[in-house]
Amino acid sequence: MSTVKFDTAEAANYIGKSASWLNKTRLNGTGPVYLKIGGSVRYDRRDLDAFLAGARRTAVYDHANDNARAARAA
Repeated sequence: MSTVKFDTAEAANYIGKSASWLNKTRLNGTGPVYLKIGGSVRYDRRDLDAFLAGARRTAVYDHANDNARAARAA
């Protein structure tokens, strides 16, 4: 099964962030899952969609965030 793969600039555009932000999150492990193919970094669209879905929130503060309601709304 073939899925759409993005390079860093395309992935950044897809999720509304900068390529620099994606590069930094690869270093500290807080960004979306990525593929390392030889010397190239690629992002699978499904992984980017999962990353965005995981960022859904219902409140600013973590103690008030209702993750179950955010997941149901997806």
